[in-house]
Amino acid sequence: MKVITAKEAAALITDEAIIAGATFGMSGVCEDIYKEIEARFLETGHPKNISYTHAAGSGNFAPGKSRGEDCFAHEGLIKRWVASHLACSNALTALFIANKVEGWNLPLGTMLHLYREQARGVNFCYSKIGLGTFVDPRPGIGEGGKVTDLARASKDQYVEFVQVDGQDYLKYNGMPITHALIRGTYADENGNISFRKSPFILESLNVAQAARANGGKVIIEVEQILQNGFLNPKEIVIPGIYVDYIVVIKDPAGALYTPGGSYNPAFSGELKTVVATAFEPVPFDGTKAAVRRAAMEVKKGQKCNFGLGIPQMIGSILAEENCADYITMISESGAIGGVPGVGTNFGAHFNVESLTTQTDHFNFFDHGGLEFGSFGLSEVDPTGGINTSVVNGILKGVGGFMNISSTAQKAVVLGSFTAGGTQTSCKDGKLVIEKEGKFKKFVNKCPQLSYSCIESVKAGQSILYVTERAVFEGTVNGLKLIEIAPGADLEKDILGQMEFKPEIPAGGPKLMPAEIFNEKWGGLRAHLDKKG
Repeated sequence: MKVITAKEAAALITDEAIIAGATFGMSGVCEDIYKEIEARFLETGHPKNISYTHAAGSGNFAPGKSRGEDCFAHEGLIKRWVASHLACSNALTALFIANKVEGWNLPLGTMLHLYREQARGVNFCYSKIGLGTFVDPRPGIGEGGKVTDLARASKDQYVEFVQVDGQDYLKYNGMPITHALIRGTYADENGNISFRKSPFILESLNVAQAARANGGKVIIEVEQILQNGFLNPKEIVIPGIYVDYIVVIKDPAGALYTPGGSYNPAFSGELKTVVATAFEPVPFDGTKAAVRRAAMEVKKGQKCNFGLGIPQMIGSILAEENCADYITMISESGAIGGVPGVGTNFGAHFNVESLTTQTDHFNFFDHGGLEFGSFGLSEVDPTGGINTSVVNGILKGVGGFMNISSTAQKAVVLGSFTAGGTQTSCKDGKLVIEKEGKFKKFVNKCPQLSYSCIESVKAGQSILYVTERAVFEGTVNGLKLIEIAPGADLEKDILGQMEFKPEIPAGGPKLMPAEIFNEKWGGLRAHLDKKG
């Protein structure tokens, strides 16, 4: 390997280059090199028409302070984007809205498996993930993950429908990677790379191997180069045999290690902290009642994954109810055990017990190893199909949702019943709807489907849709209304706020437990003990 500057690394990026990153928000982002690529383009017009592919997000979410892949957000610099998540990259999102980028949105976990196949010289992988959703290319179902008109005009297909041994699969095709840009913590003089300070391992080795298998170059950013012998061989994530160039970061203290957070040794496993302070208290309102109802679906001893947003509050409720030790909390990043961070620390765990590569972690998800998963409720159609990837006409990206939601043994979709200003409270064990939201979430048709209830239930999954005023069960025939909140009116507050009528069992829905609508509950531990 050769030590070069970030500016010299940027000069290696050619026109039409296909760049691959291994990122999770800003973790793993080679920001010094990204900034130099941007500066070189603004000065010379090169490199132009690059493609950028990554699995998880590659930005920091902050409005007006966009970093990461937003360095590429210039018309003429980036031509093509193939990834799972865009919501943390504001400037690039603007290019998508203006249809200035060829965009493909593919499921995170399947992209990870694809990189692993590319690493061994196979440029495709088969998966059942995505069948019946917007990445399914069959007419009348989806568009093969194409999310912009420029992509739709392209003849390239990254997803094909195939049958193998009489079973339906999607075939995901890879890009011929020319440059892998990866950030670790330390390198030694032979180019061996440690990720000691990172809360994630990600798919870093697979991406480096995939680039090498295609004849591409591997460039690594690190904080420091150490003498040979200073790194334990067991902590080496990327062996030096795969590394072409090393760039030393100018300002390590300014580097972000989570989607938007700085280095924290409690996330990297370098020290332990008091986990009780990691949970934010949940304000008492209808949302808290809904989260409590979702938490009632957990079973002792389960491995559980809580998605971004309101589902993260389940961990807080478990802690509040003295039940956090009843389950093992898992994040899609590869973190297992400990306490998941929230907000811009999503994916990192305080006092993490173990870290695995994100690719290997998604083996666990895809084979159905996850016993309980909770996900945010955005839009739902009459079949129980869910849209999480396009919100108000703006691409957010499917992320890991498609893999995890479709394979979890028990799924709970959790959120407010309506959107846009919904305000609720609880009084005397009853729900009070103080202000109705402007937008309906239960709609006749979603712009995209990120989840097929029918396919998942057929495969044996159990799924509930939990809100502050109603609980639905997903079936092969669509949604069934099984519970209603005390104080909620069936016609006015539920059916009147839906674009379709769900199935209603004979005798009507049951009442949600009244005790979860009281400010003090304290009943979760006994409930879970009784379930066993």
